[in-house]
Amino acid sequence: MIYPWHQNQWRQLAGHWENRPNAWLFTGKENTGKTAFARFVAQALLCESPREDHQPCGVCASCHLFLQNSHPDFYELTPEIPEDGAVGRKLLQIKIDAVRDIVENIYLTAVRGGLRVVLVHPAESMNVQAANGLLKALEEPPQHVVFLMVTHARDKLLPTIKSRCRQMVLPAPSRDEALAYLREEGVDDAESLLAFHSGAPLFAHAPEMDDLREELLTLLAAPRLLTILDYAAAFDKHKQPLAVFIDWMQKWLLDVGLAQQQMPPLYYPDYAQALSQTASKTDPRRLFALTGRLNALSPYGYHTLSVKMQLEYLLTEYLEFWQNK
Repeated sequence: MIYPWHQNQWRQLAGHWENRPNAWLFTGKENTGKTAFARFVAQALLCESPREDHQPCGVCASCHLFLQNSHPDFYELTPEIPEDGAVGRKLLQIKIDAVRDIVENIYLTAVRGGLRVVLVHPAESMNVQAANGLLKALEEPPQHVVFLMVTHARDKLLPTIKSRCRQMVLPAPSRDEALAYLREEGVDDAESLLAFHSGAPLFAHAPEMDDLREELLTLLAAPRLLTILDYAAAFDKHKQPLAVFIDWMQKWLLDVGLAQQQMPPLYYPDYAQALSQTASKTDPRRLFALTGRLNALSPYGYHTLSVKMQLEYLLTEYLEFWQNK
């Protein structure tokens, strides 16, 4: 399917259907429908009875196989989830072995006699070896093979991969479009969740994590040392990576910075009053220094270091900042 806010991009793509490249790179904000768009394009490429506007018919044998996730000429490269489903603090990657398996197959004749389509998402999750392995196929693409790549972080891709793809930006929906979608889906507290997720409405619903984040926000509004220690232990029990906490904290500090400039919050509008109170008693230079310490830990967001200890350190630093000591 294609979400309403991507209809114009589909019309642009379909308008140049006969001159399509062998590799597309779809870029844009995470959780805005890029992968769904790429899947729709893949189905259209494989469809045996496409409509006049190049949309897939949905009823031919290829469409049926595609919708059942069993099309023999469709290949998907995405980070492998452990068999037990326990992702936890692991940084999921696309590895070279998965790329090699697909590259070996795409040089063969298509099973159904048409195109072969390779979908890679998110493309930035390829490690260096995997990216270089795929690059060789992009440099000398087999006939009748189309690569569809989706990325949430274009700058993390190898320049040589980007240069071999035709790039298309898939925009995020407007705030009104996103809110309308969430309300149609029956999402409670749509406005707050949409703000936290930066206007991207297709986020994974995780009530348990939402509750854990709310506990953090309550703590940040009025931090106490014992509460900090309790929260660090509680967060650690959820086996979430440090990257999750850093994301939550970075957004809070950014909102504090906005409040210091008499501007409304971006991520936590429900805490506007607490953010304003924190801003009024703190110093921008100390906020900048605290943000720097947080950013310095970002590269270690999926490291095996003790998450509990890092939370205790960061929250204690925040307590001193909040007390303006």
